[in-house]
Amino acid sequence: MPTSSRSTAVSLSSLLLAVAGAVGMATIGVISRITGLSAESITFYRLGLGAFFLLLYLLLTRRGRYLRYAPGWGVALSGGFLAAFILFYVQAMNYTQMANAILMVYLAPVVSAVIAHFLLGERLSSTQIACIATALFGFAMMQEFRLQLRGGDDAIGLGFGLLAMLAYSAFILTNRGLPPRLNDRTGAFWQLFFGALAILPFALLSPDGLSAAPWQWPWLLGAGLVPGFLALLFAVLAINRLPTALYGTLAYCEPLAVVVFGWSLFGEALTPLQLAGGGLVLAGGILQAHLGRRR
Repeated sequence: MPTSSRSTAVSLSSLLLAVAGAVGMATIGVISRITGLSAESITFYRLGLGAFFLLLYLLLTRRGRYLRYAPGWGVALSGGFLAAFILFYVQAMNYTQMANAILMVYLAPVVSAVIAHFLLGERLSSTQIACIATALFGFAMMQEFRLQLRGGDDAIGLGFGLLAMLAYSAFILTNRGLPPRLNDRTGAFWQLFFGALAILPFALLSPDGLSAAPWQWPWLLGAGLVPGFLALLFAVLAINRLPTALYGTLAYCEPLAVVVFGWSLFGEALTPLQLAGGGLVLAGGILQAHLGRRR
């Protein structure tokens, strides 16, 4: 089993894992909007099918023997946080504008970095703080420095966004606290598995249950393969290999990807201010990655 996943050395492959995982995670919003299924169903299929694909991967790469080791309560807890994060995030997008939901959710990496600074001993330098502040300011520019509330639904959506942010912060920090002996890929499988179990009762009790039309199944398989299997595996590997502040900054590639998807697929045009804000987010992430590699 790998034992160097929490080394302070930062490799290019770890940075690419973080970016690929973030972009892959962004596809769940597209799938949810196209299929129109309930948040509970989307969350279950993403996690359940993701666990199935990851199990096949473990068996094909002869890592299935690691599954006989007990995953531990921390892995089960992180799977529950993952399920809660996805559920609340999709619900937030159902009630308010996608930009509002993302703005709430992506306070989580900053909150995680601050908590890790005080509780996990991952001290933030002044330059790192400046990089995080730059990314946050750029993200505020992408939202044009305002949250547009249109009534009660927006308030409910922001409430779900706040819950998603808290669940996402807990997911990141719980992963950081897992024992170094835990195999990353096996840990990702158990997180998907326990997350699917946690959301299954809610999915069965939803109005449509787990039913889906034939045309929706390719999208559900895509939800399990891309944001469920590949993106989560990349994210877990990156979280375990990168400092929280560095991963938290690179995670802002996900909202950037969502903006690109919204523009290219749904005709959501970007203003010059939003484009400039996206550039600042990228600049903050690149500089933070450079500082992490140097350290």
